[in-house]
Amino acid sequence: MEQVWQFLVKGGIMMIPLAICSTLGLAIVLEKALFLRKKKVIVPEIVNILDNIKDSNDIGLALSICEKHDGPFANIIKVGLENRNLPKDEIKEALNDQGRQEVHAMERGLVTLETIAGIAPLMGLLGTVIGILKVFDVISELGVGQATALSGGISEALITTIIGLSIGIPAVVVYNFFSNKAESLILEIEKYSSALLNKVTSFRTNEKVKGQVKADAV
Repeated sequence: MEQVWQFLVKGGIMMIPLAICSTLGLAIVLEKALFLRKKKVIVPEIVNILDNIKDSNDIGLALSICEKHDGPFANIIKVGLENRNLPKDEIKEALNDQGRQEVHAMERGLVTLETIAGIAPLMGLLGTVIGILKVFDVISELGVGQATALSGGISEALITTIIGLSIGIPAVVVYNFFSNKAESLILEIEKYSSALLNKVTSFRTNEKVKGQVKADAV
């Protein structure tokens, strides 16, 4: 452990922003890993009730189930159910508005992760340039004959590049993974919200037809 600490300290001042990037990136990864679990987003209980809604009498039960869960899928479906008596275009607009908010929540942190993936290697390179300048200072003071001092300075200069790449490369991989996962979940939510829109409007149409039939019968 002490050797690892000494290795990191040798990297100089640029190790501070690199450490911040590493910590922030890890926090985002953990948050996304928890938030973007499929069963947490696409709640099976809500899917089940949506698949089994037969008429407007089932909507109250569906609403109560949505209110039990806090998440993008539940929030979007709840908005669709609450606005079921509006014209179809207005229900669709309400779903889209809520959808944009939930997409923003699902993708929160990914831009920061992408930024970390881009700047961490650059900060590492900057640290190396600073280290090389220090090597030239050693050369100007001691001459080129001090091989030990020069090799030590060069190795220290390269530490930040190693750390920067060690942060940046995994960040790129994880960013792409979570971006694709979020996109997949968003498409699935859109599928269910479209199905809900069609169901609630068909329920209303059927009720109007039934009402008209009863009126004609009277």
